[in-house]
Amino acid sequence: MKKKKRRFFIGAVFAILLFVIGSYFYTNVTYMDKPLKAMRKAGFTEKQVTLKDGTVLNYGEGPDNGKPPLLLIHGQGMTWEDYAKSLPALSERYHVFAVDCHGHGESDWNPEKYSVKAMAADFAEFIKTVIGDKVILSGHSSGGMVAAWIAAHYPELVLGLVIEDSPFFATEPGRREKTFAWVYGFQQYEDFKKQDEIDDYFEYSLKHSYWKKVFGDFLWNRFAKDAVAYHKKHPNEPVHLFYLPPNINRIFESATYPYDRRFGETFYDNSWFEDYDQAEVLAKIECPTVFVKAQTNYDGDLLLAALTDEDAQRVVELLQNGKLVKVDTPGHDIHYDKPVEFTNIMIDFLDEVL
Repeated sequence: MKKKKRRFFIGAVFAILLFVIGSYFYTNVTYMDKPLKAMRKAGFTEKQVTLKDGTVLNYGEGPDNGKPPLLLIHGQGMTWEDYAKSLPALSERYHVFAVDCHGHGESDWNPEKYSVKAMAADFAEFIKTVIGDKVILSGHSSGGMVAAWIAAHYPELVLGLVIEDSPFFATEPGRREKTFAWVYGFQQYEDFKKQDEIDDYFEYSLKHSYWKKVFGDFLWNRFAKDAVAYHKKHPNEPVHLFYLPPNINRIFESATYPYDRRFGETFYDNSWFEDYDQAEVLAKIECPTVFVKAQTNYDGDLLLAALTDEDAQRVVELLQNGKLVKVDTPGHDIHYDKPVEFTNIMIDFLDEVL
């Protein structure tokens, strides 16, 4: 009897262990595809429009349900599908449109359009010709800075504005040089161009990555080697290592979406910000506005966040009708890391605006 109980106990432990391991790998393998499938099941389709000057904008559209239109503008290096986790719930209250920014995804890669003014003008035309009505506008990171310009200069098109963790004031010369995005992004790419040891920027960026300090040489070198191998084998797919959890895979995935590096160069030479006085733009916005802020973290004097708490407070003070909402996450991509919280913010905001 004791032997039977012992065998049963060992078998049960083994079965539980297999279940846990199986669930872990199942989550790792499916974490990217599941939100995309749910998004498509909710009625989202991918489309393209050619603007009057020939520029092609790629975008996703949710079901035409008679709800107020929402236009989402993603951040640098991403695509419209980065919102996938939030889209099904948002489509219950909004008629959702989400665009691929210029130089991203399947929209045109034309450096002549790599400035806030040019992008905003095209998105304004998109609102007029494709959506055909005033919109709730939401932009993440650099997309939020474009959205702010639209609200300031095309107020007749915007009912309300949600700015998601956009790097206001931290991107200004003199401050940007002490931010994560600058040191491990824009400056790192310039350093890459000056060397001839490594041809692939993805490989170079992993060799000099900030995350090497976090994981240590042994683990990071293992991850990086596998990520580079995956990228070479699947050059048109985001890198996905099956043995890593989603929060680590996100490092590699988000660095390998279709993205024109020339777009980032305009942040280095500051041409993306042509005529963009950040305080002046914010002060011109009259519509109801919510600024959504993630946690602020530092590594020494290196700012690991998009902007500081003081910057966010300054943003809200400059807005004519603004408020600040903080979300408890260290991640910059609030809509991705905290989709429920982001969706609730968007729905609550709609109720306030209407």
